[in-house]
Amino acid sequence: MASHNISKVFERDLGDRNSWFWKQRSSDVADVLEELEPRGNEETGSFVSEWKKSSIFPSEVHVELLTIGAIAHPYVGFNEHKAQWIGEVEWLYKCSFNFDTSTRHRNAILTFEGLDTICDVYLNRKKVLSANNQFRTYTYQIPASPAGPGLDLQSENILLLHFKSAKALAKAEEAKYGKVRAGSTNLGDPSRVYVRKAQYDWRWDWGPELMTCGPYRPITLTTYDVRIEDFHPRSFITFKPGDSSLDSIVLNVGITLAGSINLTQTSALVTLLDAGKRTIRSQSIQLKWSEQNATTVVSWEDLQLDKVELWWPVGYGMQTLYTVEVSLLDVESNVIHKKTKRIGFRTVELVQESLAEPDQYGTGTTFLFEINKVRMFMGGSNWIPADNFLTTITEERYRSWLTLLRDGNQNMIRLWGGGIYEPDIFYDICDELGLLVWQDFQFACGVYPAHDEFVASVKQEAEDNVTRLRHHACIALFCGNNEDYQQVLQWGGIGELPARLLYEHVLPDVVSRLTDPPLPYHRGSPYGGNGWDTSDPTVGDVHQWNVWGGKELQYQEYDRLGGRFVSEFGIPSMPSMSTIRYWMQGADESQWYAQSPLMAQHTKAGSFERRFAIVMNENFKLTSDFETHVYNTQLMQSEAVSFAYRVWRREWKGRGREYNAGVLVWQSNDCWPVVSWAIADYFLRPKPVYYTIARQLAPISVGISRTVAKNRDNDRPRQFYEFGATQTSHATLEIWGANNTLSTRPARLELRFFDLLSREWSYSEDHEVTLRPNQSTELVKLRCPGPVREGYSPGDPLYVPSANVVASARLVDTNTGEVLARFSDWPEPYRFLQPPDPGLNVKVNTSQGDGRTELRVTVERPAKCVVFSTTEQLGYNVKWSDNALDLVPGDSQVIVAEGLKDAKISLAYFGHEKSSYLHVAT
Repeated sequence: MASHNISKVFERDLGDRNSWFWKQRSSDVADVLEELEPRGNEETGSFVSEWKKSSIFPSEVHVELLTIGAIAHPYVGFNEHKAQWIGEVEWLYKCSFNFDTSTRHRNAILTFEGLDTICDVYLNRKKVLSANNQFRTYTYQIPASPAGPGLDLQSENILLLHFKSAKALAKAEEAKYGKVRAGSTNLGDPSRVYVRKAQYDWRWDWGPELMTCGPYRPITLTTYDVRIEDFHPRSFITFKPGDSSLDSIVLNVGITLAGSINLTQTSALVTLLDAGKRTIRSQSIQLKWSEQNATTVVSWEDLQLDKVELWWPVGYGMQTLYTVEVSLLDVESNVIHKKTKRIGFRTVELVQESLAEPDQYGTGTTFLFEINKVRMFMGGSNWIPADNFLTTITEERYRSWLTLLRDGNQNMIRLWGGGIYEPDIFYDICDELGLLVWQDFQFACGVYPAHDEFVASVKQEAEDNVTRLRHHACIALFCGNNEDYQQVLQWGGIGELPARLLYEHVLPDVVSRLTDPPLPYHRGSPYGGNGWDTSDPTVGDVHQWNVWGGKELQYQEYDRLGGRFVSEFGIPSMPSMSTIRYWMQGADESQWYAQSPLMAQHTKAGSFERRFAIVMNENFKLTSDFETHVYNTQLMQSEAVSFAYRVWRREWKGRGREYNAGVLVWQSNDCWPVVSWAIADYFLRPKPVYYTIARQLAPISVGISRTVAKNRDNDRPRQFYEFGATQTSHATLEIWGANNTLSTRPARLELRFFDLLSREWSYSEDHEVTLRPNQSTELVKLRCPGPVREGYSPGDPLYVPSANVVASARLVDTNTGEVLARFSDWPEPYRFLQPPDPGLNVKVNTSQGDGRTELRVTVERPAKCVVFSTTEQLGYNVKWSDNALDLVPGDSQVIVAEGLKDAKISLAYFGHEKSSYLHVAT
């Protein structure tokens, strides 16, 4: 073929919503192709008898039914149960597209980036493809026309997608291969393990059962003579021995072609550009091979001499990104095809090496991430899909979610194995924000099969997604599964885990074969220990569910329940009253209490009534007021989870003593409005815990632990004051600082103590301290002071001086006076306390510009968890720079509200849990 006959590649997105129609498959029509024939009026006919125009594309059936008002929203009331029929029937999509039959292209391919899930594809009434894996990219190579030159396409073409019931297939596969265990009863029907579909669609302990269906990702038609199928940019970075400073950056680029590849005069132009589109390097290569793959077409050394910079996770440097552009050229240098990928130059290692000294659990090994030769403490959260209806998640919504996490001082997000591999935009945003991604392969809480057909499908799924994601700077680790090893051990009686073939052979082979340098791979989460003992705190990662669930221990035990990397733990809470009002809309007044049927409908966690009762009754006063109870669940979650972050980060003690290298809370987000472990609810409304986590993960933080001395051995939390069978004498405080920066930081530690029962008593002391870099530092240990009250004897709670004393610590820059970190420790349990009126004063400054409002908050007495909110719809998108504040006299705090406009501000705090409008000073 002469080079001048090569035509430019033509790529067409078939996603024009005006060309797509949908309907329910008619049970009385035997041949699905007969459904293509019009049978009535599109506008007035039912969606069973007539085709309806798609409202959006990509498309999902529930969304289309909602658009035409055929179903009530499943997120409101009990409507989830009224939508179950949708997953039990079959659905059809069709579109028409034209094609220029005079095209000179010799090849054409249809690409389906995501079909959910069991789908037969017909092109011009001929079945060309059968899909059964939601996570795969399917392609159909359109053959040459049997009638002569050209492609087997017509001037007018019709594409028909026939979606069958994933639920029905799962039960059929279960009947064929046998019933297995798959999580508890609130983690969906066990038959789900047989179908490669998002597992949370079958129900989870935070999500509804909604069996989605449809072409949920783009469909494209590409015609070509030759095209770039893919290219792989691979960076190799070396560091100087000794100081680990940058030595060299090398970029290799390999290309894979498809089509008529016996080309003798075709060339490729490879260009590296910076964020400003400035060309850094560019090279043209003559392509003269006959095979499809070129392992390396360019190799550029010493890019650091061109001022190429490293990419860093947030908090450690800039997120510098570059674009690699590969163009396929004909003999006259015309561009035939062009592809681009955005990359960052970084190294990532999962370091599992012996510790120098034992901790409370023993010695064991580290489980830490080293980026660009810097060991980093990982603080973050577990991500679930942000909606059950994936086609409704916009780029803006993804960006808002991920920015929220970044602004909360998180540097890692784990994509959990029961959801999906997110679309490209998710990882693009993580690259930009500096969020590292722990990517699970999509297996969760089950005994998955390993028969040949299933393994082959999973292998292709893994190859598709590793190839798609491998160039992203944010990808830090691929993980084989979520809790499959752990649950088998917990259940007992399971003779074999067939999917070990996947987790220990197929998946690691794909990762090592398709990534270069190889990205870290971890068999499962959690995983470690002898015989894959998933609860061994000295090896691998752990999921800590012995507070909420398991042994149901007090959350004050988290400091004894850690491990080398805690990749899951959590405590649920109710969302904001605004979110509760959403799902309660139209509900009778009788439903407005914490244990009502409608509240239970939106609380999917197992044994939630009993588990809430245990942790709430241990820590807070009983209440029958709904709003007070909602607030108390949020305070409980905030206190428990932030305590875990605080004490586990304390265990990041420096080289050879990295006893805990990461904490990822369950969970980041919600897929619908619900009571859950999420730190921000479905509508992106952060709960108090979001802010307390952010303070614990700040570059510099300070912590206090209180150990209460008692007169006899007991089974109560060490932090609790006791005035019954066990008596309290005094309390000891330990204060430490954590410094994630890479520099030593001198500071002044300011300790202030306040009595909740008296204005008159207070105490203070200061210490000059030095925080060591990239680790925690123990600072001070002292007996907690308190007022001595006359007229009380042992046995009386008022006899114990510190029982009502709030201890406050601040780290202050000795040169500038800047407050680097602050923390207040209140006596526990909170149910014993009588919090005083704090005398809150809020000065509002609206002259900040850019829609920003500054609030300066002071108190006369200590206040806990002061939550600012807006109840009006006008304040829906208000963003608070900080919230859920602990305040003490003499330490004003400033927060900024963005988007407040004219909304009224409400506040609530411990002791005043029902929100009320704020009276402000200006």
